[in-house]
Amino acid sequence: MGFDDAPFERSHRGNVAVFGTVFARRDLHAVVSGQVRRDGRNSTSELARLVAVSGAAEHLHLILLQGVALAGFNVVDAPALHAATGLPVLIVARKPPDLTRIRAALLTQVPGGARKWRLIDALGPMEPCRGVQVQRVGLSLPEAEAALGALTFTGCIPEPLRAAHLIAGGVTRGSSGGQRV
Repeated sequence: MGFDDAPFERSHRGNVAVFGTVFARRDLHAVVSGQVRRDGRNSTSELARLVAVSGAAEHLHLILLQGVALAGFNVVDAPALHAATGLPVLIVARKPPDLTRIRAALLTQVPGGARKWRLIDALGPMEPCRGVQVQRVGLSLPEAEAALGALTFTGCIPEPLRAAHLIAGGVTRGSSGGQRV
């Protein structure tokens, strides 16, 4: 199951839509949606809730995230999400984030930033895996490589994340065309 947040204006405060897609191999089986607070603290509980209401929770093998934060700096507590769902969590990014800038922003501009930075820092550095960067909880690097190999069909982003991104853009903007995934 892959999750991505919807695009939002930089000035937006309040809730941001989040979309999840459930895939079995190459087939999309379900789409779920919820909301998380911009720069808030509810992403972990909301993603756990969406896994539970997906109708496929007992069949899922992995949670995929495109980055560790949704809706700005609503940082997912990946170990807590793993514990709540019993599923490994694989965080995927095209390139390693600029942790120096993220830390500075969290510690100087975001309420609860020190806690959020600890969640990010505890995951350790991203590591290369099949053309992307990953952080992982509950699975080994070879298992992450196998999952990415089985779920990546177009480009280098796994299909559950790619589809969640396209759906989020299409629902929010009216079209997902022309956006880089």
